[in-house]
Amino acid sequence: MANTQRFPSLKKRWIFLIIFVLIINFYQLPYYFTKPGDAKVLHTVIEVEGGFEDKGTFMLTTVRMGPANIINYVWAKMSDARELIHKDFVRRSGETDEEYHHRQLMMMSTSQDLATIVAYNKAGKEAYYTNLGVIVTGTIEQMPAFDLLELGDLIVAVDQREITTVDELLAQIGDKQKDAEVSITIVREGVKKDVELHVTSFPEDLDPSGERVGIGITSPVTKRELSVNPDIFIDTNKIGGPSAGLMFSLEIYNQLIQEDITKGYQIAGTGTINEDGEVGRIGGIKQKVIAAERAGADYFFAPNEFDSPTSNYIDAVEAAESINARMKIIPIDTFDQAIEFLGSLDPK
Repeated sequence: MANTQRFPSLKKRWIFLIIFVLIINFYQLPYYFTKPGDAKVLHTVIEVEGGFEDKGTFMLTTVRMGPANIINYVWAKMSDARELIHKDFVRRSGETDEEYHHRQLMMMSTSQDLATIVAYNKAGKEAYYTNLGVIVTGTIEQMPAFDLLELGDLIVAVDQREITTVDELLAQIGDKQKDAEVSITIVREGVKKDVELHVTSFPEDLDPSGERVGIGITSPVTKRELSVNPDIFIDTNKIGGPSAGLMFSLEIYNQLIQEDITKGYQIAGTGTINEDGEVGRIGGIKQKVIAAERAGADYFFAPNEFDSPTSNYIDAVEAAESINARMKIIPIDTFDQAIEFLGSLDPK
């Protein structure tokens, strides 16, 4: 009789255990967890035609990120190398997985173009781009574009007036009044077509004032056709985001000139870059410092944000100290400043 009672009790325990395991593994919290990624050697992903080789390396640093379940959440709380970010700081309202990844890849592509322009100009090489229109990287639910425009559509005109940049698009739409009709000319899968929309207010959660109007496109990106001489090939696979701009520009420049500016050192870093060579703030600085230290970097370039007390550089120094890093953290505001620092180094 005792054995007969024990088996149902044991069965219930196993069922409870299975349910518990399923919950902690598959129940998604409103957070993303981040952890150190890789320090990727850039001469393996960038090739300038006829480019010069180096004795050292430039490395981009990455952060690995994913949706947090209960296990990831607890692990992040117990680990100095992991962090939690609320989903609202990662995804835009209503943004799908496809839209998010597409936006990240578009930012990476733009970052590569800007880095190429900066490096080629510095090296005195030919580089220019032609603006071709505006890429739709996401739309907002409850607004006209959500049902009528698709991810990847290229906007080339508004009301039959040519559009080549994001600024031109915003200016054309910004002149419209609420409920005004607007004709958007797009190129979709190689076919040009006109789409009729109307201008409306943004949802209350995006604009509580109710003053902003638009058609509902999020984070549009200017499509550019880059022309350079010599040719360049960049393959970052599925890495997204704009934060490798500085390191791209340094690697490209190093391949364009005969002097090896690495001086034989392993140099990692991070930071966005604009067309003027200014270096901007990025996310995940702590994880990137850890990734660079694990890869054996000698120096790590961090955005200084012109001596801001809350700069990436300050956070990078604290992160390096927390892991007793051997490498040195270098504050960088501009591409030229990075070149100047490298020029001050003795060959290794």
